[in-house]
Amino acid sequence: MQLRERLEEELRGLGRRDRQRVVPEIAGRDGRHIVIGRERLLNLSSNDYLGLGDDLELRREYLEGCMETLPPMGSSSSRLLTGSHPLYLELERELSGLYRRDAALVFNSGYHANTGILPALAGRRDLVLSDRLNHASIIDGMRIADARWERYRHSDCDHLEELLERGRGRYRQIFIVSESVFSMDGDLADLRRLVELKKRYDAVLILDEAHGTGVFGRQGLGLAEREGLMGDVDIIVGTFGKALASAGAYAVMDGVVRDWLVNTMRTFIFTTALPPVTLGWSLLTLRRQAGMQAERTALLELASTLRRELGEAGFETAGESHIVPVMAGEDSRAMAMAARARSAGFLALPVRPPTVPEGRSRLRVSLRSILRREDIAGLPACLGEVRR
Repeated sequence: MQLRERLEEELRGLGRRDRQRVVPEIAGRDGRHIVIGRERLLNLSSNDYLGLGDDLELRREYLEGCMETLPPMGSSSSRLLTGSHPLYLELERELSGLYRRDAALVFNSGYHANTGILPALAGRRDLVLSDRLNHASIIDGMRIADARWERYRHSDCDHLEELLERGRGRYRQIFIVSESVFSMDGDLADLRRLVELKKRYDAVLILDEAHGTGVFGRQGLGLAEREGLMGDVDIIVGTFGKALASAGAYAVMDGVVRDWLVNTMRTFIFTTALPPVTLGWSLLTLRRQAGMQAERTALLELASTLRRELGEAGFETAGESHIVPVMAGEDSRAMAMAARARSAGFLALPVRPPTVPEGRSRLRVSLRSILRREDIAGLPACLGEVRR
């Protein structure tokens, strides 16, 4: 069978199973709403958790400043050649200061961070232990690395300890990798237990705060800040692409680890640096969100209210964060729930395997601090119209 014929047949198979994905034709974003084609929908699928991406005044402030400084629109080189603009150093100094750590390093994306850090640090004499529900980018990083890797049952620290005990003395180094806020279930890692285990077994703990940054902690630095454990996590990974409404990612760590990554991390070395105009925007949103504690509180209260109302309407939900999954089970029901929500003016997208386990398809409701309770009040009743 020729490539084209094979791919056409496999795409038809995805369609029959309600798993074929298409890129939406987005016409624009308008505050709480998004325009797709001719539809104006309440946006419940954005990771712009603090609404910074739709803050017109903040954007105007930045663009007016750009007219004076004229930062380059592109870098035209990797950082190890001529692409490391002074804004990189300013942004990394800001990050290391906020996290009270020796050093920080900025990357082109969270995917670059997670597919580059583990291969640079973990070799064939090492073991990586990863939460089973960690993001695909972490899984890909483990696959690229030379190290042996295993996944422990989701948030099951007893299982993790079994694997740590089994690996004690057999490996040069053991790495524990977890998200802080799990992106599809909205639940939180037991960070205190993870820190306790990493200390007891002399492991290295890497925490991905992609969905915790901006939402948890007094300065929006994530779950580790909220728990008072920033100094106990060896490497904290964060992103600018979600609550900080920009592009790129970062990690904070010891200075020697930074030096090693600069010398060995392929996704850092072999890529063109971020545009300086993007770095300046990241610096502005990072500083702005640090003072948005009222917005963080309102966001989590809104999520708690929605989770309770969905439960009262008979839906299974999960988590304890601003991400509220509405469990559907089968792919077809998740698609039907999304279609009903859309007909009522809500954009809440379905999530299906392989993003989630078989039989655990769901609607993923991603809340933002700029949403009001009355905006989402009709969602539980609307979804209840889908036949179970």
